[in-house]
Amino acid sequence: MPVHFEEGLVKKLPMATACLVFAAATVISAITFAQTTDRSSGLTEYQRSGRDIFRELIEINTSPTMGSTKAAEAMAARLRAAGFPENDIRLVGPQPQHMNLVVRYRGSGTLRPVLFICHLDVVEALPKDWSFDPFAFREQDGYFYGRGTTDIKDEAADLVAAFIRLSKEGFKPNRDIILALTEDEEGGDANGVQWLLQNRRDLIDAEFCINPDGGGGEIKNGRHTVMAFQTSEKVYLDFTFEAKNKGGHSSMPVKDNAIYRLATALTRLQALDFPIALNETTRMSFERSALQETGQTRADMLAAAATPTDLAAANRLAAASPYYNSMLRTTCVATMLSGGHAENALPQSARANVNCRMLPDDTAEHVLTTIRSAVADPEVSVTCAYASTAGPRSPLRPDVMDALEQVTSSLWPGVVVTPVMSTGATDGKYLRAAGIPVYGVSGMFGEIDDVRAHGRDERIGVKEFYEGLEFMYRFIKAVGD
Repeated sequence: MPVHFEEGLVKKLPMATACLVFAAATVISAITFAQTTDRSSGLTEYQRSGRDIFRELIEINTSPTMGSTKAAEAMAARLRAAGFPENDIRLVGPQPQHMNLVVRYRGSGTLRPVLFICHLDVVEALPKDWSFDPFAFREQDGYFYGRGTTDIKDEAADLVAAFIRLSKEGFKPNRDIILALTEDEEGGDANGVQWLLQNRRDLIDAEFCINPDGGGGEIKNGRHTVMAFQTSEKVYLDFTFEAKNKGGHSSMPVKDNAIYRLATALTRLQALDFPIALNETTRMSFERSALQETGQTRADMLAAAATPTDLAAANRLAAASPYYNSMLRTTCVATMLSGGHAENALPQSARANVNCRMLPDDTAEHVLTTIRSAVADPEVSVTCAYASTAGPRSPLRPDVMDALEQVTSSLWPGVVVTPVMSTGATDGKYLRAAGIPVYGVSGMFGEIDDVRAHGRDERIGVKEFYEGLEFMYRFIKAVGD
């Protein structure tokens, strides 16, 4: 049996303070929360709570060497102080340094539970690479700065803040709402979602899951344009290309050279295009995205989304944008090279890593067969070095889409809600593979031309953070009912 740890939390009495009734607004600049406003800061009680939680999370270093337990404990303490019962707050995990927080907001039980997931860990950030301390929360020129501000402690903050606000208001959903703040999404051997599925599925089992890491809004040229709603993601694969040779002295070269042979194989891979293949999600994505386009792009999106697909239109889109290309087909690209053993010797081997992002309806075996056929050289071995967990596409749920469209239109009139297939990977794949449909939903908008996740001076707009905070509160209420 695997070793794991579980920590019960001290029970506190619920807070008696009630909140005022929430008044909805359809224009962001006029949003008022059902809370008192601090005249000195201009923030509502809910906004202050969200900002304070956000600051605390950013200033706890949860990079791989540190672990996420301290952040999980801090969020547990806040929920405990808000009156959540001891039995509904669980810190569990494989190691004391790598604990996950699971909180259950009790409902009537009329419907099966919904699970919200959000990882607490962040990628490493070195102070020498940043303009300031990456683990010091900073507000400057309309932005919040710090490691994790967009990936993805902004969402951990809004989920915890929304849970506390809903509890204060006495909200009673028709289903249990589960929140799992997890470890090691960015890497490492203590992935929280995997561990929970294998060891404590009872804590997170649900009818479906909402994963803020898979969705969100886009800002282009200062305008909110699209709200992405993830229903599937591509599958990560690594293949090893290797050519071998007996070698020899470099003063007497021969045509049969391991590096040349590998280079030829990679050139053939470069010319390989996997077939165009759309699914339910990508068809609707192009159809709805066309509403934001004009001219040939708009026409091509509609033609590509049609049944049957207009392949000429789809190929024009693929040629125009790497993103469109990745949405339309399985892709493979060489990412690493090594070869030779001495400067004055003919190489005895040459090796390359080829990274593929496979469509969820494809198979690793088919991808391998296609690559080998394109390389067409028995002297170059092609083997699968790594295949990530593959999860099926989540079916489009009208209740989730309706809730998302309703809340989005109330906050950002005119923004198009569109399902998407992520070209990257999230923890959602583990849940999908375990039979729990996952939907990527987030109210955080970001500038499409200024993506800083995993990079230097990561940041999120102050206005966008507070809007996302309000979005999550409304969305949880909508899916809870």
